[in-house]
Amino acid sequence: MNLVFQPHPVATLPIAGSDLRFPVRRIFCVGRNYADHAREMGALEQAEGREPPFFFSKPGDAVVGGDDEVSVIYPPQTANLHHEVEMVVALGAGGANVAVDAANSLIFGYAVGLDLTRRDMQAKAKEKGHPWDMSKGFDQSAVSGAICPVAVCGYPASGRVSLMVNGQLRQDGDLSAMMWKVPEIIANLSTLVRLEAGDLIYTGTPAGVGPLVRGDVLAAAVEGVASLRARIV
Repeated sequence: MNLVFQPHPVATLPIAGSDLRFPVRRIFCVGRNYADHAREMGALEQAEGREPPFFFSKPGDAVVGGDDEVSVIYPPQTANLHHEVEMVVALGAGGANVAVDAANSLIFGYAVGLDLTRRDMQAKAKEKGHPWDMSKGFDQSAVSGAICPVAVCGYPASGRVSLMVNGQLRQDGDLSAMMWKVPEIIANLSTLVRLEAGDLIYTGTPAGVGPLVRGDVLAAAVEGVASLRARIV
């Protein structure tokens, strides 16, 4: 095949305890999957009952991460960059219309991640009824630590999810509070698109989202899975 130019390199993430790398295909994110976060965002009707999950996407090459401290560039066109700590699911197999009880078989491993949001841009887009892709899918908007294989961490359904910024606790929740659990998320998403190995799913954030400025140091963790350290530059 003759190409006009060479394809861009595939984005990858490290795998804990291995020299292998995980190639990232696509990135899906679940919106408002914790009731306390839904409340703080003013979505009380979603906090009071479980509605079908909704999803948004980030480009595969929006991911940035590693084993060491990750440097994240403060993005342009915003004065209100927000952090959202989340557990990330990394798929090692794919499928469409996956049954809930078969969903775990697709999972390669888990990581802790940060879904970064240009909140002021998102708010303006929502006011006008415009798409808010650019508030979520900008460069380096998907931060992730190393992936912990299921052979090591199992299939966590509970455990603390936390974020410290400059040594101060900002977000503190538990995986058990997710309104849609991981197998349900995978099953539901697979009715909308065919999932494949290399897909990442950010599973939602607990309450406490807030602004970041240049120089901030973030320490995120999912109990029993992994930790992540990042610096806004």
